[in-house]
Amino acid sequence: MSLIANVLTTFVAVCHLGFLVLEMFFWDHPVGRKIFSMTPEVSAASAVLAKNQGLYNGFLAALLIWGVSAGRRDVKLFGLSCVVIAGVFGGLTAKPSILLTQALPGLLALICVLAAGRPRAR
Repeated sequence: MSLIANVLTTFVAVCHLGFLVLEMFFWDHPVGRKIFSMTPEVSAASAVLAKNQGLYNGFLAALLIWGVSAGRRDVKLFGLSCVVIAGVFGGLTAKPSILLTQALPGLLALICVLAAGRPRAR
């Protein structure tokens, strides 16, 4: 179960790196406008906010990568909890599909980390 938990946590981290790239670099470009269904005016007006949001997604990814690479269950639990809370908030306030693209993968990884239990002392 620990391997599955780490794979899912890494998947969530990679997704958040993807969100970082989309929000920081492609928000005000045709790719970002298509993905987020925005007009050029809307994407231009909100680009600075999107860059900030992308940076936060990068911090979530860094936290999860740290948790997996250092074998820190506590860090993974905290990071995944933050992902789930942010995903639920985004799904309720911004776009319902965020529940599927952010909250659900985070929740599945969180459940697996919890199910894996604490590492045993050697």
